[in-house]
Amino acid sequence: MNLHLGPLLRHTTQDEATIWVQTDGPCRVEVRPEGVEPSSEQTFTVEGHHYALVHVTGLEPGSTTPYEVALDGRVVWPEPDTEFPPSVIRTQTPQDKVKVVFGSCRVAAPHEPPYTLRKDEDESGREVDALRGLALELMHQPPEEWPHALVLLGDQVYADEVHPEVEEKLDGEHVETYDDYVDLYTASWGEPVIRWLLSTVSSAMIFDDHDVHDDWNTSVEWLAEMRQKGWWRRRIVAAFESYLVYQHLGNLSYDDRAEYQLYQDLQHGDEPTERLREYARRADAEVEGTRWSFCRDIGPARLVMVDSRAGRVLDPGHRSMVDADEWDWITEHATGDHEHLMIGTSLPLIMGPAMHWLEAWNEVTADGGWGKLVKKLAEKLRQELDLEHWPAFQTSFHAVIDHLRAVGAGEHGEPPTTITVLSGDVHHAYLAEIGFPPGSGVQSAVWQAVCSPFRNPLDANERRVILGAWTKAAGRFTRLFAKAAGVKDPEVRWRLAHDKPWFNNQVAWLEFDGPRAKFVLVKALPPEDGTGDPIMERVFERSIEPNRVFART
Repeated sequence: MNLHLGPLLRHTTQDEATIWVQTDGPCRVEVRPEGVEPSSEQTFTVEGHHYALVHVTGLEPGSTTPYEVALDGRVVWPEPDTEFPPSVIRTQTPQDKVKVVFGSCRVAAPHEPPYTLRKDEDESGREVDALRGLALELMHQPPEEWPHALVLLGDQVYADEVHPEVEEKLDGEHVETYDDYVDLYTASWGEPVIRWLLSTVSSAMIFDDHDVHDDWNTSVEWLAEMRQKGWWRRRIVAAFESYLVYQHLGNLSYDDRAEYQLYQDLQHGDEPTERLREYARRADAEVEGTRWSFCRDIGPARLVMVDSRAGRVLDPGHRSMVDADEWDWITEHATGDHEHLMIGTSLPLIMGPAMHWLEAWNEVTADGGWGKLVKKLAEKLRQELDLEHWPAFQTSFHAVIDHLRAVGAGEHGEPPTTITVLSGDVHHAYLAEIGFPPGSGVQSAVWQAVCSPFRNPLDANERRVILGAWTKAAGRFTRLFAKAAGVKDPEVRWRLAHDKPWFNNQVAWLEFDGPRAKFVLVKALPPEDGTGDPIMERVFERSIEPNRVFART
């Protein structure tokens, strides 16, 4: 008996942790933290694969504790003669200084040419892996300097751009089955360096489109077209099944899992595979009743992770990024009374001015605001240009902005020192300062922090388009069209905290130390000889404390 994948350190609190594993067969999984009573769990089986989430208790707050994993009494982790440091469980307290790493979009591909080349050099080129580069750096640092959390903001796997070894195993042309998704997760998380990183840094994650399919849930028209494809039904069911097992369950606290009827059915019920399939089918068919958003406290900060893909309401004229019930849940949890508030959403709220206005115009015209002929063209543009971020859901955009104002003004508890929206998806990185109008009462520093990709950079032409979207001239031009379509102005203004975005494979983090907070961005560079490990270069850091706010009362 051995591990197939994992261990992954998932949800942690001040004195508890969850360890996720996939095993080769049914067994009892025991986690043995050093100096702490072991905790164990029997595996559950779905779709012929075996999993366990072990609830570890009795940890000291603010501690760093090495651990082992045993299956049916035999230690299988750490592996014999490993080159990696011991895997540890790190807990924190509200008084601790913490580091939260974040980013998105990581294509699983070999770490050798042509995959390490630029896209402009080879169509298979994805350059060097920033997340892997971070892990290699951590190996040579003391555990006290390691991050307390890793926030993965989407595209943890690419169902439409698969690892060469996975592609060889596919029965057809597409990822369609649960077994196919097992192979995707194994390729992404089974690489030794990434496997060690995930075993020792607590992870929180949410899906984006490529976890299912490029442009997933862009519009009613997109969804109708996909549902006509013979393989789509199998793909979407397998995607939801595997997402729940590999990503979602570990996002939840022990108490949340104890109240989660589906999880209890998977562990103890009859026909767990059919139960999981039925849940996945229902998640695809209806938005209500399947909340994927979740909340976690990390030291002095609260993280509220928002599902901005699966929960969309796509009805023309009534489009919304989340349904009413999920929005109520979000506003109940994204509140004050925390030193710092992070709102994670795979899609940026704040974008380049031209992109903001273009998406807002497109929503109106794709819904028929300029007639049938323009509607058809607008829908084509929406799908070809990926016009599907928060500005493309204007009702939701304004609702989020108003909630940020209310939290920052102290209407939902003591206002946080900082409020930061964490996002990925757009394959470039930036830090934008958000300013509220005089009289709004906002006391918090409010920011949009974006980091993407870990490994999937844009080519030269794509980069030029993005840079253009951040220019004032492009913003003024697209605003004319948006205003002609009846789009209202945002209640806030924003500006970059630097000259222009970055387009590298990159990783970012926030450091919190009492009321102080800092944003750091690091890019991954190939070694000079083209082989070997990535070189990690810090390209930007910036305090995000309230004295840097440029428009508030």
